[in-house]
Amino acid sequence: MTLIDRPTYTRKLQSYVDTPLVKVLTGIRRCGKSSLLKLLATWLADHHATPERVVHLDFDLLVNSHLSIEDVNAQVHKVPEEGPVYILLDEVQELPQWEKLVNSLLAEGRFDLYVTGSNSTVLSSELSTYITGRYVEIPVHTLSFSEHIDFTCHLRGQGSLPAEEWNAYVRRGGFPGLYASQYTDEQTSQIVGDIYRSILVKDILTRYSVRQADLLERVALFALDNVGNPMSARSISAFLKSQQRTLSHPTVSEYLSYLSHSYLMTPVSRYDLRGRGILATFEKYYPGDHGLVNALLGYSPTRLPGLLESIVWSELVRRGYEVHIGRDDQAEVDFVADKEGRRLYIQVAASILDPVTLDREMRPLLRILDAHPKLILTLDSLTGSLGQGLASVYLPDFLLEDNSAPHVQ
Repeated sequence: MTLIDRPTYTRKLQSYVDTPLVKVLTGIRRCGKSSLLKLLATWLADHHATPERVVHLDFDLLVNSHLSIEDVNAQVHKVPEEGPVYILLDEVQELPQWEKLVNSLLAEGRFDLYVTGSNSTVLSSELSTYITGRYVEIPVHTLSFSEHIDFTCHLRGQGSLPAEEWNAYVRRGGFPGLYASQYTDEQTSQIVGDIYRSILVKDILTRYSVRQADLLERVALFALDNVGNPMSARSISAFLKSQQRTLSHPTVSEYLSYLSHSYLMTPVSRYDLRGRGILATFEKYYPGDHGLVNALLGYSPTRLPGLLESIVWSELVRRGYEVHIGRDDQAEVDFVADKEGRRLYIQVAASILDPVTLDREMRPLLRILDAHPKLILTLDSLTGSLGQGLASVYLPDFLLEDNSAPHVQ
């Protein structure tokens, strides 16, 4: 498979080359972390070092499964001492005691270290213990809509209009492996389903020794089926009870944390627009890639609002925003996004042509009296100013913007 550049990430990685920090790429399995390390290895060999000074090990490969930290340490020390050595460790959580190795190599000062991992709790806890203040985390996501267009054009060898690709992106999602060939919808669902099952087995069932695999999957599928809806461990436990399955809400809470640690689902907390605080109950959960919903549950128009929210949430996070759900005692704003002193209030709706829907989407925004931009993202082609400081924006256009939201006039 030809590697396609993802400049957002490769430029960031290159900016950290030869800095005394461990560069940590995190994200859901198959989001492209390994490909980014391969691209980096090629770039390093072309611009910074001879190939033998770039040591690249993937611990998901069977050929490396027997390696210990002593084996890896011996291998990297075979490189002559003249000049820096670049160490790239892929899926490092599969190497027992990897954190001790990284700490030791970092202390020597001659190694430039890059690692990837697919489990946030392993990386965060062990990094915080051994190399606090000496690493930088680079979250990697599945393809954005803009990247989807770039990858599709590369696959087809020709240009493609964004309008032609929107439906494909909504239905298929953005796992980079889907662009290795022109797969059918059925093949796409099989590939994404296999990724999901790999995450369940490798990153949750095996890692946490979960015995009730069927109930864990019921929790995962419930969360995927309710993307965009507030939920809690108690509400999920009550639902399972209605299905004659018993699972205590503390256990449900534990399972939800496992889904979060594996990047399969991410909780987004609610923000009290009046009290200016974070609410602790009834979070929303968004998938590591919206294609998981369609692959596992089938495409349904009734799930479209949740899919659209998931796509917008992912885009905001990619752009570096801290994102919450806005809530006061009367209404909810889909997203309150903050970045470097800037704030966006965003509603997401498939259409606002119906006056009742338009009023429902506008009302929470109008209750907010500050001057920050207030947007309604929609699939309607007719968009523009709605008056009173509000604007409607065509959702695919918003996704293709260069890291900034339009100004509301």
